[in-house]
Amino acid sequence: MTKASQHPASLSTPFDFSRAPLLVIWETTRSCALACDHCRADADTTAHPNELSTEEGKNLIDQVQAMGTPIMILSGGDPLNRKDLEELIRHGKAAGLRMGTIPAATPNLTRERLASLKEAGVDQIAFSLDGATAASHDAFRRTPGAFDTVLRAARWAREMDVPIQINSCFGAWNWHEFDALAELVSTLDIAFWEVFFLIPVGRGAKLGGLTPAQFEEGFVKLRKMTQEKSFVVKLTEGQHFRRFALQQESSGGAGVAARVEHTVARPASLRAGLRLPKRAVNAADGFLFVDHLGDICPSGFLPVRRGNVRADGLAETYRHDSLFRGLRDHSRLKGKCGVCEYREVCGGSRARAWATTGDAWASDASCAYEPKS
Repeated sequence: MTKASQHPASLSTPFDFSRAPLLVIWETTRSCALACDHCRADADTTAHPNELSTEEGKNLIDQVQAMGTPIMILSGGDPLNRKDLEELIRHGKAAGLRMGTIPAATPNLTRERLASLKEAGVDQIAFSLDGATAASHDAFRRTPGAFDTVLRAARWAREMDVPIQINSCFGAWNWHEFDALAELVSTLDIAFWEVFFLIPVGRGAKLGGLTPAQFEEGFVKLRKMTQEKSFVVKLTEGQHFRRFALQQESSGGAGVAARVEHTVARPASLRAGLRLPKRAVNAADGFLFVDHLGDICPSGFLPVRRGNVRADGLAETYRHDSLFRGLRDHSRLKGKCGVCEYREVCGGSRARAWATTGDAWASDASCAYEPKS
C-alpha cells in the first residue's frame, strides 16, 4: 500500500486526540516584510540561520504523517520567503497529507507563485483580512496596499480553482467592523472563514480582546452564518462556542452543534471517513505547533517549548509530555471552567488562560456562562 492509503483519514473510527493532533502547524520561517499589530513574532525580513532546513522539514512532515495527523499547515512569517515551499508541499502530498499554507500580503504574493503552489499540489491557501476597508486592514497590517493585494490574490486563486480560506482576527480594535467584514468575506467565493479571537501574546499583548458579552454577541452571528452560508465558518480560540451551540440546540436549534467545527473544519476530502471527537480543538489537544527553529509547543499562542524535532520525536512529545498530557486532562481545569458542565466539550481557551494569568489551567475569562454548580 502507498503511504496515502495507510493514512488514518481513510478510517471511519473516531479521531483520538490523545494519539495525534488533527492539525499540525509548522512556522516555516519568521522572515516577513509585514509588521502586523497582533503577530507573535517581531517583524524581520531575514531568515534565521538556524531555521529548519529542507531535509529537516521533510523529516518533520514524515513524522506528522506517521503520527496519524491528516492536515498540515506551512505558516510563517511569510512562507513564500522559503524557496523550498513547493518542494515541502509536494513531499507532504506524497506522504498523503492535506497541505495548506498562509502567505503574507507582500510583493512575494504573485500570480506566478500561486500557480507554482497549485502545481505543487497545495490543497488550500489562506489569506488574512482583518478590516472591512483598505484603510482599517492596512493600518492593522502596517502595510499600505495589503488589502488590495489580498483581494487580488483571492481572485487569482479562484481563477486557478485553488480553495481559499480567509483568516480574520478580532479584538477590541475592530469588533465594530464584524458585520461589514462578514459581508465582504461572503462575496469572495471562499471555502472557509476562520474567525480568530485575539490571544494577547507577542505584539498582540498591547491589544484588547473581546469582552464576554461581545463573544456572546458574536456567537449569535456566527451561528446564523453556519446555517446560511455555503462556506464553512471556523473558530479559533473561541472554544466556548461549543457550549453556546449546545445551549441553542437544547432550546430548539437542533442540528447546530453537528454543523460547528472548531479550529479546523473537516475538508470535503476527509468528511466521508474521519469522525471528529465531540470536544473542541485546543492547545496540545488536537493541535500542535512547531516553530521555525523546530521547537515543539502546544500552540503558537501557548509557546512553551517541550522539545525540539531535531532531537525529540513529535509523536512521543505529543502523547507523553507532561504538559501536553495535562492540557488534555480537563479534570485539572480551575475556577468556573473546572466546575462547568460543558468542560469536556469546551475546555475554554488554554492559550488565553496562560497568556492572561500565567496558568494554563485557569478559567477562560472571555466566557460569559456561569456554571449551574
